[in-house]
Amino acid sequence: MNRGTCTRRAVVMLRCMVFVILLAVGGLHLSADAWGQATPSGLAMFVAEYLTVDDHEGAETLLQTILVHPQANLERVSEVLHKSRTYETAPVGMLPGQPVRVRGKTLSYGLFVPPDYDPEVAFPLVVCLHGAGFTGDSYLERWTTRLGEWAILACPTAMAGTWWTRPSEELVLETIKAVRARYRIDPDRLYLTGMSNGGIGAWIIGMHHAQRFAAVAPMASGVDDVLFPFLENLRNTSLYVIHGARDQVMPVWLSRNVTNELARIGIAFTYREHEWSHPHAGGHFFPRQELPALVEWFDRQRRAPYPRRVTVVRDASHLTDFGWVRIDATDRIAMFSEQLIDEHGDLIKRKVYAKLSVEVRDGNHIEVSTERVRRYTLFLNDALIDFSEPVTVVTDGSTSFQGPVSPRVETLLRDVRRRQDVDRLFPAQLTIDVLP
Repeated sequence: MNRGTCTRRAVVMLRCMVFVILLAVGGLHLSADAWGQATPSGLAMFVAEYLTVDDHEGAETLLQTILVHPQANLERVSEVLHKSRTYETAPVGMLPGQPVRVRGKTLSYGLFVPPDYDPEVAFPLVVCLHGAGFTGDSYLERWTTRLGEWAILACPTAMAGTWWTRPSEELVLETIKAVRARYRIDPDRLYLTGMSNGGIGAWIIGMHHAQRFAAVAPMASGVDDVLFPFLENLRNTSLYVIHGARDQVMPVWLSRNVTNELARIGIAFTYREHEWSHPHAGGHFFPRQELPALVEWFDRQRRAPYPRRVTVVRDASHLTDFGWVRIDATDRIAMFSEQLIDEHGDLIKRKVYAKLSVEVRDGNHIEVSTERVRRYTLFLNDALIDFSEPVTVVTDGSTSFQGPVSPRVETLLRDVRRRQDVDRLFPAQLTIDVLP
């Protein structure tokens, strides 16, 4: 942290402590105008600092300052949050070798930004994962000409294309975070694709983080059937699968098996099986004849930020937020290693995972079914429920909650700080223990 940042935060913290102390002893009664004069940036400054301050104690002081601010109602704070992400003019064109930090190491991604990028306009983002023998920069050159200039393109580099490992999963997430920090990205137009090993990564990362993506397009790839239960996470994510019928590297039955499973569990997808061959790669390539349909399809896809029906399947290493739901505690279930499923333990072989299905029905009625789940949390907003009416949550056939749910500024801010996401706001939450 540089000296200027430290000084600025110290000044803000001092102001916070003075205001909190004076309010606590009843010695300060400021109108909104007076507060604004005392703190030039007002509420927005405190919110911005709260979202970025490093230490827990400082964050708590800032939060208490915000909560006593005369303008700190849900409408105003939500407006501040939506406007908190500002963007300046940034480089455009081909930008190879962009640094990104993962687990204390500096890795890289190639980036293409259309020449007509405008920081006031949200652009789509396509994340493309390379196969073995390629890098993000070499893939960037290929895919920039393929996709054209309708979207920002990011191509991270994973050693030997090992996209099924935990560090590579984190690399993709950190790449998205890094691009979004510099460029205005439409959160509902984020796409993930990949070829060969990169296609495996698109499946695996797409399944575990489906709530982030409008669409996933794996090419010439597949996944082990012990991962098939996680396909249910893709219920609200558009899918486009491409494979060569003559592929001798990744046999076409890999995609056929996955798409057959998708059809069995009722998840929609587009499947393209081509007959083209390449002089050097045989059937293991992406033919240019398939490109126009894929690009047109990408451009039509939008994420539904608050789907009323959600299914999430988790192993013990992925108990993280999934949109507006989260599995918090489970019975004994399978846990993936750093190499995902390099060792097929008994629980993985038997596909022993946790599953939560949630549906919001009319009249603030939330129906939940669970498998091996002991506790879960619902994150709620007025796109999902009517806060003026009581809420009923039924879990596995038994009523687990019934009553009013109140949106609160504190809940909203704590959740935004934890997620570091101002695109989806949740001012209320319910944590439910599942009866044995």
